[in-house]
Amino acid sequence: MRRLTLAVAALITATALTTVAPSAPTAGASTAGKVPAYWLVASDGGIFSFGGATYYGSTGNMHLNKPIVGLAATPDGGGYWLVASDGGIFSYGDALFHGSTGNLKLNRPIVGMTPTPDGGGYWLVASDGGIFAFGDAVFHGSTGALSLNKPIVGMAATADGGGYWLVASDGGIFAFGDAKFSGSTGALSLNQPIIGMVAGPPGSGYFLVAADGGIFSFGGAPYYGSLGGIPLKNPIVAVSATPGDTGYWFTDRTGEVSAFGGASYYGSAPAGLKASIVAMAEAPGTGAFVGAPYPSGAYGYDVSKFNMNAACTTGLPSGAHTIGVVEVDGGVDPGASSPDFPNPCLAAEGAWAGAGLNLYTFLGNVGPVSGPLCGDPQSCFNVGYNAAIHAFTDAQAAGVNTSVGWWLDVEGAGTYWTSTPANNAQTVMGALAALHNTEGIANVGVYASPGNWNGIVGPYQPSVPYWMADWFTPPSGPQTCADVANQRGKHLLPTGPVEFVQYSNSINGADGDYAC
Repeated sequence: MRRLTLAVAALITATALTTVAPSAPTAGASTAGKVPAYWLVASDGGIFSFGGATYYGSTGNMHLNKPIVGLAATPDGGGYWLVASDGGIFSYGDALFHGSTGNLKLNRPIVGMTPTPDGGGYWLVASDGGIFAFGDAVFHGSTGALSLNKPIVGMAATADGGGYWLVASDGGIFAFGDAKFSGSTGALSLNQPIIGMVAGPPGSGYFLVAADGGIFSFGGAPYYGSLGGIPLKNPIVAVSATPGDTGYWFTDRTGEVSAFGGASYYGSAPAGLKASIVAMAEAPGTGAFVGAPYPSGAYGYDVSKFNMNAACTTGLPSGAHTIGVVEVDGGVDPGASSPDFPNPCLAAEGAWAGAGLNLYTFLGNVGPVSGPLCGDPQSCFNVGYNAAIHAFTDAQAAGVNTSVGWWLDVEGAGTYWTSTPANNAQTVMGALAALHNTEGIANVGVYASPGNWNGIVGPYQPSVPYWMADWFTPPSGPQTCADVANQRGKHLLPTGPVEFVQYSNSINGADGDYAC
C-alpha cells in the first residue's frame, strides 16, 4: 500500500492561464455569457470538448502522415488549430489556415504552436528551437542554430505578440523580441522534465509545468497549486489557463484533468482512448459537465454495512433502481477495537448495485478512540491521502469495479474532524489527490450536507462533483434538486455539478437518491 509522507500541503486549489501543454497559451478565448471550459486533443487529432465547449471538427477519422502534437484556440474561441509533428496544420471553426511546414523537410519535429493575439497568424516551434512564422506572426529569433542541452518542448507569446519564449525540457528559457527573461530551471535538477509553459498576465512572467505536475512560477506569474509531490498514475502532458489568469488545468496522457484556482472541473476523457492526449486549450463554454454517472430523473439508493445482516445476505432495498452508491470504508479510527473498515458487505452490495455502481468512503481526521490523527496541514493532507488509498485497496480486494465514480463522505463535525477547518480541508484535498491523481479515477466528488460543510472545512470550495444531502418532508428528489441554488446562495459548497442528491434517509429502508 502506498502511503504519503511528503510535505504537500495546500495542494489542490485552482487554475490559471491559456494554452496547450507543448504549445503556448492563447489569449483568453471566453466571451460574454460564457465560462472558461476546455478542449483536449489526442495524437490522432481526436477532439474532446468539456464544459459545453463547441466541437468544430477533428482529424480523428483521418489518416495522418504524422501525429498531432499541439492545439491552439482562436482569440474568440470560435475555432482551433491542430498541428502535427511535421508542421501540418488543420483548421476548424473560425481558425484560418495561414500556412504550414507539412511539405518541408524539417531538421527536427514540430512540438507546438501559438497564435498571434488577433488570430491572424501563428508560430510553430520545432524541438531544436526552430521557429516558423505564418500570417501576421513576426519572426523574432530562434535557437535553431544553437547546440541545446535539452530539446525545446513548448513556447508562449507575449500579450502584444511582439515576442515569445521557448522552453526546453530542463526548464531552460530562451526569450526573443519583447519577451523578458524572468528566470528558469535550467540550472536545477528536476524530478521530471518540463512539458510546457504558459504566459502569465501581461508583464508578469510565465509558468513552467513538469511531467509530475510541478509548477515553477517566474516574474510574478500567480501560483495556484500543483501536483508536485503526489504520486501520479500517468504523467502530465499539457496545461491551459483561464482567460483572466485566475487558474489553470492540467491533463495527463489519458485525459484525466485536474483544476486549480479559479479553473472549474468539467470532466475528463473517456476511458480506453485509441490515442494518447497530447494537448489542451481553454475554450468558451456553457459550464455543462461531462461524465455524470446517472441520467437526470434516475432514482436509487446509497447503502453501507448497516443496511445488511451480519452474513451480508439480507437487508438491501428490493425493486428496480438506477443509482447504487456503496460504502467502501466506514471508519477513521485505527485505534478502535473493531474499526469500521472495510465494509464487510462491499462485494454483496456491489453486486446489488449492478451497472449503477458508484463508491463512497467515510472520511475524517479524528478517531473517537485515538483522538486527532493530525495537527498541521501536511499531516492532515497525508491522513486524507492515505485513507483514500486504503479505501481503494479495500475495494480492489473486494473485487468490485474501482473505475466508477467515487465520493468522499464528509460529515460529523466535532466528532470525526479537528476544530481547525483549514487542516480539515487539507484532509479532503489529500483524499481527492489520492483517488483522482494517484489511482486515476476520473470523477471524484464530495458528499456533504450544505449546513455542515463549511463548519468542517471552512471556505474551501473544491471544483469537484457534489452529492448534496438535503431532506424535505415529505421526501422529494426533484424538490431537493430545486433547492440546490438556494443552498449555494447560503453556503460555500463544492463548485462542481450536483450530479445527484440524497433526499431522504428512509426510502425502502435505505437512503434515497435522485439524479438532478
